Amino acid sequence: LLAMSEYGQHDILLDASGLKCPLPVLKARRQIAAMDSDAILLVLADDPAAPLDFAHFCEVGGHELLDQNDHDQGLISFRIRKA
Repeated sequence: LLAMSEYGQHDILLDASGLKCPLPVLKARRQIAAMDSDAILLVLADDPAAPLDFAHFCEVGGHELLDQNDHDQGLISFRIRKA
């Protein structure tokens, strides 16, 4: 059941803002493990290292980074489709 928000369609929202590397990716890994294949995880993060971390996470895990967008106050959204 896809939800729609200003960040795009997603199944699960993980707000990792305020967390520093590597916590956003560790929380995303735990969350995505509990999701069905092809489900979409929306992660919100404000750690400047997050774009590199999530690119690597998707590459290693075989997940698809659907999009990555910058928002106000340094917030970055990532939409990831589970492999």
